[in-house]
Amino acid sequence: MTELLEGPRHTAPGPATDLLVRFQQAVAATPDRHAVRHPDPLTFAELDRQSARLARVLAGHGAAPGRHVGVSLPRGTRLVVALLAVWRAGAAYVPLDPAYPPERLHAMARDAGVEVVLTDDGGPAWPRDVLSLPVTLTPAAPDAAATPPVQVRAQDPAYVIHTSGSTGVPKGVETTRGAVASLVDGLEQAGIYDGQHRVVAWNASMSFDASVQQWARVCRGDSLVVLDEAERTQPERLAAVLDEHGVHDLDLTPSHWHLLREELLARAAAGRRLRLFVGGEPVPVHTWRELAAEREAGRLDAVNLYGPTECTVDATAAWIAGPAPHIGRPLPGVRAHVLDAALRPVPLGEEGELHLAGPQVATGYLHRPALTAARFVADPFAADGTRMYRTGDRVRGRADGSIEYLGRADRQVKIRGYRVELGEIEASLAGHPGVAEAVVTLHRNAAAGEQLAAYYVAAPASGDGGAAADAPDADALRAHVGAVLPQFMLPAVYTVLDAMPLTVNGKVDVAALPAPEPAPVAPGGVPEGEVETLIAAVWAEVLGRPQIRSDDDFFAMGGHSLIALRVVNRLKKKFGVAMSAREVYRHPRLDDLARHVESLRAGR
Repeated sequence: MTELLEGPRHTAPGPATDLLVRFQQAVAATPDRHAVRHPDPLTFAELDRQSARLARVLAGHGAAPGRHVGVSLPRGTRLVVALLAVWRAGAAYVPLDPAYPPERLHAMARDAGVEVVLTDDGGPAWPRDVLSLPVTLTPAAPDAAATPPVQVRAQDPAYVIHTSGSTGVPKGVETTRGAVASLVDGLEQAGIYDGQHRVVAWNASMSFDASVQQWARVCRGDSLVVLDEAERTQPERLAAVLDEHGVHDLDLTPSHWHLLREELLARAAAGRRLRLFVGGEPVPVHTWRELAAEREAGRLDAVNLYGPTECTVDATAAWIAGPAPHIGRPLPGVRAHVLDAALRPVPLGEEGELHLAGPQVATGYLHRPALTAARFVADPFAADGTRMYRTGDRVRGRADGSIEYLGRADRQVKIRGYRVELGEIEASLAGHPGVAEAVVTLHRNAAAGEQLAAYYVAAPASGDGGAAADAPDADALRAHVGAVLPQFMLPAVYTVLDAMPLTVNGKVDVAALPAPEPAPVAPGGVPEGEVETLIAAVWAEVLGRPQIRSDDDFFAMGGHSLIALRVVNRLKKKFGVAMSAREVYRHPRLDDLARHVESLRAGR
């Protein structure tokens, strides 16, 4: 048996229809139906005109097939217009999240050869050789969409999404228009998308490849509800938006489900049935069984989607049912092989590395020919010279034909849905002049969940003695890596060692590293007053800390967006104040957050 599973071939001859062609069909069929329902509603006809107007502006600045256009906008209707406009101009978009550190954004733009960035007026500054074009929604003349989209080929680039790189530099994955069309076509043929017009909540970050599966649904005639940061992280606000706009489909990670589950389960119990698209990280057994029970009871549907960025978002799918998690079968058109190190098929039930082939396989990594050649290899089971992608995921085939995910074959990890190469964080730490060596691991904190832990050895002091210099403290290292890495890649705990433990082969013995421990509590202010004392108690609980000072920083102690949501919910129950997780970001110190909460109470 040369391959584990193969999705059905396309029922229609030839490649899947380009999504812009399908968008034009949706515009022609129902021009007055809402393409975007929230936050700024646009009908299909209006979205057509707005995106055509912006596409002409982009074309005037050189956007064309094979070119890359940066998009650095907050969540909202303008983002949908911008992405469609880039495609209409024939170019590929490059997500540049405004929340990322400027150094990282500039490196990503340089890597992709971006010369034009679609931005917000208040967005980050760009180098002088990059043209920044603010995106606005303005009245468009009825004939604004008269210019047809630029003709593209299936092999023309659609987008470049940067993923964490093991060498310390993010790597850009370039995906084609034909691959994205095949993704949507495959999800339709598999029954994951049905034939009805659906209302879809766009939840994922634009920099996360799951966003493609969400926003591109407007091209097949579905309506979008673009969730802002507060709506996607506050359960009550999310439920209100879902109800107000009649949302049918919601994408989320298992970690996000855990925080939203009470509101979503209450919604399901009230008869407001949702279809959940679960992906980004493995589904825990207890979550799988809970969702399977809800589906069996007829209250909600949930599908588990698996796929690397290098195979255009989703490669396999499984309705969540039964007692044990699995990643299902390949989507139509996708071929899956479970192979050993010599690229030989392993027997059913035995462990091997998952390799994916078919029209969804990406072009490769920008400017990384050696890495592309190593990961995108010739498919020995195809006679047409096509390639397959080595995922690095350990799997095994099950007797029912589905695939069971077992873990990684390398040091790549998933944390809250984000793919992280630990080597990139280690390289950033080692770039500090006071660090000689650094290792990062993923560990589980009983209170805070999965967190990144950094271990480092201080660099020798200058001079002949070779003695170690004073080791940089956690605050210095956190500031250093925070200048170049996004928030989700920052270690929560920093442990200095005299030397790294080594195996007999001279490699770092990760199993011998000590258990990470929070830095000792330094002398500092004791929380005072009702608000400070309550916030300190909440932080101690959710972060697993024995003691909290009034000047402690929530994120410096390992807090992240999902834990911030728990803090916000507790404060609302205690004080009746409505806050967003974003406000914890703006007031990360305990005493500052307490003053902010007190001002909200006074203003009620």
